[in-house]
Amino acid sequence: MTYVLAALALTLVLWLAFRARFSFRRQSPETYADTGPAFDIRRHLNGPIHCEGVIYGPLGTVTSRFTADMQGEWAGATGTLAEHFRYAGGGTQDRKWFLNVANDGTFTATADDIIGTGRGVMSGATVCMNYRLKLSDDAGGHVLDVTDWMYLMDNGVIMNRSEMRKYGLRVAELVATMRPAA
Repeated sequence: MTYVLAALALTLVLWLAFRARFSFRRQSPETYADTGPAFDIRRHLNGPIHCEGVIYGPLGTVTSRFTADMQGEWAGATGTLAEHFRYAGGGTQDRKWFLNVANDGTFTATADDIIGTGRGVMSGATVCMNYRLKLSDDAGGHVLDVTDWMYLMDNGVIMNRSEMRKYGLRVAELVATMRPAA
């Protein structure tokens, strides 16, 4: 019996070590530095953008589907991205990001439902941003730690994958596409 428990414990430790080293959150902007086309949020998050996506719950099943219309506007290194979401269940949500890009490719982002300041970096064909999101009261009012990756495709479409965690445990994942609106 002790060998079985030891084997189970070792398996768990190895699995956790593997997840810590090779998980979604362990991606590094440096990994994508030499990829192209170069993702510049001032260019690729500018003008009208259409978005479609799904949100997966903690068990991996789709809990929500949405479409969104976005409008990015820039004046030099300072910009806004207004988002209007329409959820399959009938609800809507509006958010407006306030973005500031530094000369080294890093940026900061704030919005009404973001606690503190989000921090991001543009690297090659990717953008990575980390922030704390406060859900609305009707969605439980939880505060989630978000890791958000956007990948620019050769045709200008942006693939977005976000992982949301609470107390270090993954509770949701978002997958979406964003493309210039017609």
